[in-house]
Amino acid sequence: MSKPFVSLCPEITRADALNLMDWLEDESVTRYLSDSRHVSRSIEQAIGRVQLPILTHLFNQGGRFFMACDRHDAPVGFVRLVKTGPDCEIVLVIGNRDNWGRRLGASALREGMKRAFFDMRAKKLIARIHPDNARSLRAFVRCGFLPNGETPTIKSYALTSERYLQRLREGAVGDPCGICITEIDQARLRHLVALEPGPDAAELEHEIERAIVVDARRVARNVVTMNSRALLHLDDEAMEVDLVYPQDADGSAGRLSVCSGVGTAILGYKEGDAIDWRIPERTRRIRIEKVLYQPEAAGDFHR
Repeated sequence: MSKPFVSLCPEITRADALNLMDWLEDESVTRYLSDSRHVSRSIEQAIGRVQLPILTHLFNQGGRFFMACDRHDAPVGFVRLVKTGPDCEIVLVIGNRDNWGRRLGASALREGMKRAFFDMRAKKLIARIHPDNARSLRAFVRCGFLPNGETPTIKSYALTSERYLQRLREGAVGDPCGICITEIDQARLRHLVALEPGPDAAELEHEIERAIVVDARRVARNVVTMNSRALLHLDDEAMEVDLVYPQDADGSAGRLSVCSGVGTAILGYKEGDAIDWRIPERTRRIRIEKVLYQPEAAGDFHR
């Protein structure tokens, strides 16, 4: 059985809105959502009022809304993040009952945590969960959330950015397939992220923070480091690429910026690794067939 995969898609189409309406009409899906009827009516009104194929702007009023999609880009649920001061609240739903029990909710939650802490810069992420919703309670606790108060109808759980980063660096959050980067690359990439904030930089920062950091003279020869050249398979397409810093990127020559989708995806992985990664309109299966050149293996530690 393949491990669960979920990506968060910020673009909301009319078809997505219709899916949402179907999910919110299922009482087993909405039984723990306090505002499900209001949400369903709002979606129905939006579809009738606005004759546009893309409805993203309507869903991002008062927060950020994402469709949760599987590795085949089929919608399986949604995540909503609402920033209140320095903190952020998360609402997560897996909409089709056939998908329950496949750990898609936990995958969607990890993606939501990444968005909240690296993109929206939340200091604390808060979830308010019905006390009878045992499945959600387990998922949030496993992802590191701690009790943050309760009422007879709601249990509040919270995760601070400090605790999130600690767990991420310990390998307790996210992809169990570890990656490694050199100390030199880590320092340069952190500087790059600080200069170029945004969604792409947020993905890169997440990878930097979860990576195992190694001395440049000890990194394995089959790992993709900065300025390495690798033979990849993107789905069924073979291509050779150099992983470079943004100022050196040239797509026509196969020089991919580390801030690009494929560039961020392959950083720190090794020969034989395969990754599902959304870039940016669809999910691709990326396999690293061979590291053709690595600066550290060639003795170049100052490139």
